[in-house]
Amino acid sequence: MESHRPGHRHALPALATLLALASPLAARADGNPGYDRPGLGFTPAVLQAGDFTWEQGLPDASRDRSEGVNSTQYGADTLLRLGLGGPFELQLGSSPYNYRRQTGTGGHYRSHGRGDSMLGMKFALPASGAFSWGLLGSVEFTDGARDFRNPRRQCLLGADFNWQWSARNTAALYLENVRSGGRDSRLLAANDGYALTPALNGFIEIALQDDADGGHGGRAGAGLAWMVTPRVQLDASARHRLGGRAPEWEAGLGVSVYFGR
Repeated sequence: MESHRPGHRHALPALATLLALASPLAARADGNPGYDRPGLGFTPAVLQAGDFTWEQGLPDASRDRSEGVNSTQYGADTLLRLGLGGPFELQLGSSPYNYRRQTGTGGHYRSHGRGDSMLGMKFALPASGAFSWGLLGSVEFTDGARDFRNPRRQCLLGADFNWQWSARNTAALYLENVRSGGRDSRLLAANDGYALTPALNGFIEIALQDDADGGHGGRAGAGLAWMVTPRVQLDASARHRLGGRAPEWEAGLGVSVYFGR
């Protein structure tokens, strides 16, 4: 990937603002259940009623190559989470800014614009011993810019299962089905996480997928999540295609901030 990333022009001011907002409240973050960034899947825990989390890509990026055309895309992916009380959490997502560059056969093409909006609901009960699980259902609408919208509305159902093997080691299994236009795409991902220090966590993951056209693919990746304060997390991750139909490379930098009691 190129070192020039348009999203970075806005990333540093946004990060400074989030740190300034969250740092004075860092000592009172005991109710933070964790973040859905980074990695595939989500945290099988919900926010308390009225608590709020902002998870922001700075940016997230992907690169692919198909039939002589190279495509690189950067996106400022945003996820807002709101605790509703009990085992439920409301999620709103979008990508306010995206940039795509295609080169190869037929010349060069560049475009930018907003991505589709997503409305979701997470369900998760309190952990039972070392085991926890959660469900996530969402709808992604076709309201983005022409080059960044899905051709049809997508409905997602995901399930995440988590095992806390020890104080430092956690494993997770994520299952996902996305239905669009009467056809289904499926994803199975396994994740192993390890606490390197009390504030720094690393993980590796592998995923298999079937798309709606009958294609198959695999990806593997790794990442880090650093709790700068009890309310602020910085993350970095990357994935690479193992074979079949999948992006050649995916990578992301992000910040997540917990606004709660």
